[in-house]
Amino acid sequence: MAVTSPSSPDRWGLPLGLSAFVLWGAMPLFFPLLEPAGPVEIIAHRVVWSLVFCLVLLLVTRTFGSFVAVLRNGRAMGVLAVASVLIIVNWTTYVYAVLSGHVLDAALGYFINPLLTVLLGVLVLRERLRVAQWVALGFGAAAVVVISTGVGGLPWIALVLAGAFGLYSLVKNRVGRDVGALPGLAAETAVATPFALAYLLFLGATGAGTFTTEGSGHALLLAACGVITGLPLLLFSAAARRLPLSVVGMLQYLTPVLQFLLGLLVFGEHMPPTRWAGFALVWVALVILSVDGTRHARATRLAARPGRSRGR
Repeated sequence: MAVTSPSSPDRWGLPLGLSAFVLWGAMPLFFPLLEPAGPVEIIAHRVVWSLVFCLVLLLVTRTFGSFVAVLRNGRAMGVLAVASVLIIVNWTTYVYAVLSGHVLDAALGYFINPLLTVLLGVLVLRERLRVAQWVALGFGAAAVVVISTGVGGLPWIALVLAGAFGLYSLVKNRVGRDVGALPGLAAETAVATPFALAYLLFLGATGAGTFTTEGSGHALLLAACGVITGLPLLLFSAAARRLPLSVVGMLQYLTPVLQFLLGLLVFGEHMPPTRWAGFALVWVALVILSVDGTRHARATRLAARPGRSRGR
């Protein structure tokens, strides 16, 4: 059986990738359906039902053994426990942003994320940046200053989202080669599930929970958090194996673009001139980063061709 390499994408790669990023981008439409549940209750359900969804898929695909192997790997579980904390911070902040009318700030966070990832490479991995990358970071920093000036304070939602997800990606990179997407998500949610269940039981005991008090439709929507969380991740994982990294990198911008359009056109959030200016600076930074990354990748491929080292 032929194996498709990422450098030779098959016909399913692009539809799978588009589906993943569209689902992530459309999430602001889903979470308001879960009210009157608050952000923390929603995240607790998201953790529990994500684990259920992952366990079902592991059984159906007969890969449960890989999940057990991760659980037995103390080093991997230690790293995944840190990843679990970071992704829950990201999820909680995101749900809070959507339910409190800050979808545009959430979109800004995911626009900033590639820039913060570059910065983390310098601070944590001691990477050396090219001039264009420093320029892009400068535009990103200017954007934060401009937006902070216009809205009367730091855009903390955007910064927390970008920071938590950037650190999450860095931590996951440490185990990514050894742990698959599905077993990894199952392990991360397994770490958090006891705390999530304890919180849900507390809500139930005090009468503050909504799972059993708002009707079966509301309960089903809360349970659907597992599918909403796991499905795009699996679609992305399948796409990443079929598409070149450059294509995946460009597709990632689809999510914040959709979030931005939803915040502006569907939720009617206010967009003062300073916020437009801040977003424009971020977009300029991303263009610089993308062009530089494309040129660097092309130069690397050319340098690696046979005969280049002999001056051909």
